[in-house]
Amino acid sequence: MRIGMIGLGRMGAGMSQRLMRDGHEVVGFDRSADAMQAASAAGITTAADPAALVASLPSPRVVWFMLPAAVTGPAIAEMADLLDPGDVVVDGGNGRYHEDIARAEALAPRGIHHVDAGVSGGVWGLERGYCLMLGGDDAAIAVLEPVLESLAPGGAAAPRTPSRSGPAGTAERGWLHCGPAGAGHFVKMVHNGIEYGLMAAYAEGLNVLRHADAGLHERTADAETAPLSAPSLYRFDIDVAAVAELWRRGSVVSSWLLDLTADELARDPGLAGFSGRVSDSGEGRWTIEAAVDEGVPVPVLSAALFSRFASRGEDEFANKVLSAMRSGFGGHAEKGA
Repeated sequence: MRIGMIGLGRMGAGMSQRLMRDGHEVVGFDRSADAMQAASAAGITTAADPAALVASLPSPRVVWFMLPAAVTGPAIAEMADLLDPGDVVVDGGNGRYHEDIARAEALAPRGIHHVDAGVSGGVWGLERGYCLMLGGDDAAIAVLEPVLESLAPGGAAAPRTPSRSGPAGTAERGWLHCGPAGAGHFVKMVHNGIEYGLMAAYAEGLNVLRHADAGLHERTADAETAPLSAPSLYRFDIDVAAVAELWRRGSVVSSWLLDLTADELARDPGLAGFSGRVSDSGEGRWTIEAAVDEGVPVPVLSAALFSRFASRGEDEFANKVLSAMRSGFGGHAEKGA
């Protein structure tokens, strides 16, 4: 199959190469000259502009967008003017599902199919495959099926769930038609909200281990410092990197996220190469908003999102307010770090 790929960054280029390895033809375009040059060096055919890309594709055309959410809408609107009824556009970025619903409704009178594709796998997807969560109509998914089968990890990526029987569904191969427009990005949104919680749990737990030697360090004895009631209980010099490695083997908390963490800790046990500033690209916020609308409690996911805000210094003023109040009611002076 021959498809167009708009966006040749880390994800778009990797997906293009995986498709090519499985016999598909990919024509790519990116507004970055560096990305175009790197794609060409990787063997990806590139087009001079979106119009040339569309002209190179057979009908029904499939154009897959791997762009930041902020620019995806305008890019698809520009592309739609070049497409014909029956063609398919795929938004593979981390867009908000609200926008997918609106965009699909806007394109429907023109006969253009819109598919929202939640893509998980990161830079490792080129080798491991990409987990794909899709929203759109049945006709569009049928056109995309050969591409989805090539991008997905395949059935061998995980042992079959013991309670499953009969013919394997597409979910067992790594892709799922989740429902109509918006459903794919809705599922990916919640996926990323869960990801925030899992990452925070590992980070907080490993931090407790790292400070298990608190009883070996002298604490200032004054009114501003809470005493450690039983220092003898916290005299463990725990090798956090070794524990992460241990938990990869037979532990109920083993996971790919833990694999990646253990790898980083093995290279740099103190993680000196990282500042601790953790960004969020929107999905965690949207998950919490959806939970509020649904009346569903998500305390873990909420705390994980707010922890990311704190990592960026967004709690600095609140902490100053706390310090000011302590000074006001008790005359407590701030202690140095």
